[in-house]
Amino acid sequence: MHPARTGETLDTLDVDHSDASYRAWLKEAVRKVQADAQRSADTHLLSFPLPESWGIDLYLKDESTHPTGSLKHRLARSLFLYGLCNGWIRPGRPVIEASSGSTAVSEAYFAKLIGVPFVAVMPRTTSAEKCRLIEFHGGRCHFVDDSRKMYEASAALAAETGGHYMDQFTYAERATDWRGNNNIAESVFRQLELERFPEPAWIVATAGTGGTSATIARYVHYMQYDTRVCVADPENSCFFEGWTTADPDITCDRGSRIEGIGRPRMEPSFVPGAIDRMMKVPDAASVAAVRALETAIGRKAGGSTGTGLWSALKIVAEMVAEGRQGSVVTLLCDPGDRYLDKYYSDAWLEEQGLDVRPYAAAIESLFRTGVWRAP
Repeated sequence: MHPARTGETLDTLDVDHSDASYRAWLKEAVRKVQADAQRSADTHLLSFPLPESWGIDLYLKDESTHPTGSLKHRLARSLFLYGLCNGWIRPGRPVIEASSGSTAVSEAYFAKLIGVPFVAVMPRTTSAEKCRLIEFHGGRCHFVDDSRKMYEASAALAAETGGHYMDQFTYAERATDWRGNNNIAESVFRQLELERFPEPAWIVATAGTGGTSATIARYVHYMQYDTRVCVADPENSCFFEGWTTADPDITCDRGSRIEGIGRPRMEPSFVPGAIDRMMKVPDAASVAAVRALETAIGRKAGGSTGTGLWSALKIVAEMVAEGRQGSVVTLLCDPGDRYLDKYYSDAWLEEQGLDVRPYAAAIESLFRTGVWRAP
């Protein structure tokens, strides 16, 4: 509160922080971001082939068709609108983000769209293709050797430059309208309306920020559906352990090999109370599943898609064993051409000590026998 100056009374004080040029810039920036959503058709819901006798339908929400090629396009759009409408993003000042790749690609796109600089703070191990895409959209990459230091490095860079640290890991769960407004959950249920099982038994998501699983779970509860939500967590991530122990302070001492998901701490945007189940997925299983996806539908996808698909297939196997029919939905998060030097490289797998053969055999056995045999 501003104290009254000499000769002024409280009812005459009038502090105006608005500026005509800034308000004009803000209106135009918000218009451009909203126009992007208008130009973007909804993403497809792909069918994954399963034996007809099972009476189960498996779908993948194909988020790779967004303009920046990933699920994170939705998040970046929401974060930019949130930051603009809060007055945090200002003309000429950089936007800084801590990101292992796809979020940074999408945020670089939106920063270029509204004409502000963008800097991505990321682990040095981030794929070369993602770095190329960030730079293609006009962003700059700032590398750290320890992924656990991304947060501090991003905040420090924002302070040094007078920019805005977007902080997806804090704001992802609140920047998106989980009640609807064409969020990913509302889109899935709308696309399933004419299917034989329009209300899925399960939706499987993965967690980077935790924002997607929070949006889906909240929407399911809000709409009073019976759908359950499962989150699949890779190795070198603490979400599963934090969820099972109810310990918000749990940490992990190394970074995830599955880019885009898995975190070394329990992120503020992860809402454990909203979800129904979690699975810990070995990295070799994620790679086996994403390779099985290519065999099944002819599409390469990133490792996070494999993490979710492995868990979805396990749930499908449980439904078969229990004689239950229904549908299961998971996400195709981004395209596999960003990871040709990783998840599709046998040399990289050998370097990482990952043997995908037992997991590939488990998937093949499931399709052949309908029985889940854990590796």
